[in-house]
Amino acid sequence: MTTPEPATPLPYGTPDAPRVSVRGEARLEVDPEIARLGITVTARGTDRTGTLQDLTRRNAQALDLVKSYGDAVEKIETGYVSITPQLTDKGRNERIRAYNGSVHLTATVNDFTVLGELTTRLADLPLTRISGPWWALRPDSPAHADVRSKAVREAVQRAREYAAALGADLTALLELADDGAERTAHPTPAPAMGRPRAGAGYGGAAPAAPELDLEPQRQTVRAQVNARFTMTPPRL
Repeated sequence: MTTPEPATPLPYGTPDAPRVSVRGEARLEVDPEIARLGITVTARGTDRTGTLQDLTRRNAQALDLVKSYGDAVEKIETGYVSITPQLTDKGRNERIRAYNGSVHLTATVNDFTVLGELTTRLADLPLTRISGPWWALRPDSPAHADVRSKAVREAVQRAREYAAALGADLTALLELADDGAERTAHPTPAPAMGRPRAGAGYGGAAPAAPELDLEPQRQTVRAQVNARFTMTPPRL
């Protein structure tokens, strides 16, 4: 006895069980949860060992300053370290003229009340460059779940409206496809601060750095779903 093959579902339903396909979209604007600062510490000298020592000292100085803010700084990470020889003009007498060193750090701040002070204090360090802040949400932020739920409700409501226009009711959900939810960051990052100052930290105390007033940038969260339903036969 041959087992009958299962019937292939029709892509557009049947007269007794028509299908309706819709897209649900949602958009929310929420306050950021974290801010990231890029910190680049540099050193330059004619001696490799001396340049490394200067770089190590300035890197430790920047780390100590960031860590002094305790739990307000959620995370501090080292991105890359480089020591690059700078050569004279190419030729038979080519030689190393100087060494350039840099360390790039990223600080993640969750307390925005200290962000302005931390930014200016870092920018006031010698040969230190600051970029940011870059505002963001955490990957597990409730905002992502909220916008996805809103997109699903929008899809159901839209499908009901289409069915109602035909005098029908929804009967079942056949498919729900998540097109993804993403946070839209600001297209232009904040300008870099703290231009490296070769003379900073030498010869006399520098005046106290002013505190920046930084306003958190609202984050846009979007979600989109595709949904397919069956409905009762329409009254045409």
